[in-house]
Amino acid sequence: MARLQALADNLWVVDSPHAFAGLHIGTRMTVVRLSGGALWLHSPVTIDAALQAEIEALGPVRHIVCPNMFHHMYAAPAAALWPDARRYGPELLRRKRPDLRLDTALSDTPDREWQDDLQPITIQGSLLFETVFYHAASRSLISSDLVENFHGHAHGFTRWYLRMGGILDKVGWHPLLRLLYVRRAKARASLQRVLALPFERLILAHGEIITQDAHAQLRAGLAWLQV
Repeated sequence: MARLQALADNLWVVDSPHAFAGLHIGTRMTVVRLSGGALWLHSPVTIDAALQAEIEALGPVRHIVCPNMFHHMYAAPAAALWPDARRYGPELLRRKRPDLRLDTALSDTPDREWQDDLQPITIQGSLLFETVFYHAASRSLISSDLVENFHGHAHGFTRWYLRMGGILDKVGWHPLLRLLYVRRAKARASLQRVLALPFERLILAHGEIITQDAHAQLRAGLAWLQV
């Protein structure tokens, strides 16, 4: 089952199986312990009793983040575990998931309870409506769907899909998914702001976390967008 993995002080991830349209792409939750001691969960995964106990041993869960229009599938069960946690997501997610109460729409303005720990940047011009977060204490950029980073894959159909998209063993974004970027000039402007941040680690949802040359690898993975 999924378990916490420590990446840095006050920063953990949980990897979990996840399939979409027959693709075994997996997913990843990031957990940040804020300077005040509360926990901030980014893109929740399936949480069983053992993982819940691990998380609660770190501190009280006070914030649950759905970072874009697709990373919300496991948010409702997480919210049921911690009903007092504040919930965040794109404004349009309210329409897509009327069953999922959102307290605050994500934007470039951080919540006052985590503004000292995390800097948000919303990627404009994309139908993903993703907000990424810079965790200055660990020099980590926390994202879901900026890029993918798969080095091989055991699942045949997924491996074929990645190879046909030119992103097997290479940081990138599949050509089919590039269609989600409908206003590329706006997206480029947002991503230039992201690339101006001094991050050394890139946490993503699908594939391996990038810990070496994170800036250069992200820029290369976004070359199709001419960032």
